Amino acid sequence: MANVQYYDVILKPVVTEKSMDAMATKKYTFLVHPEANKAMIKEAVEKMFPGTKVAGVNTMNLDGKKKRRGAVVGMTAKRKKAIVQLTEDSADIEIFEGL
Repeated sequence: MANVQYYDVILKPVVTEKSMDAMATKKYTFLVHPEANKAMIKEAVEKMFPGTKVAGVNTMNLDGKKKRRGAVVGMTAKRKKAIVQLTEDSADIEIFEGL
């Protein structure tokens, strides 16, 4: 496994209708490093966003999609998505404010 630091774990937030609705129950969705595990994701969220306390992390591996460009067939990159559940007394994550 590669040497993944906490600031390399979270790649970007996922902003979809479903993920925005889940924010009402303090669930936040992120694309994460493919080799990151749940403990690394929890540590990264708590260090990157002060005042947050993670109650649980759900992860899912997303396979790449098949794409064609003429006769050439290829695949897009695989991704990993994490849904982070914060505790009730935790602070909200600021990057999602005002969306």
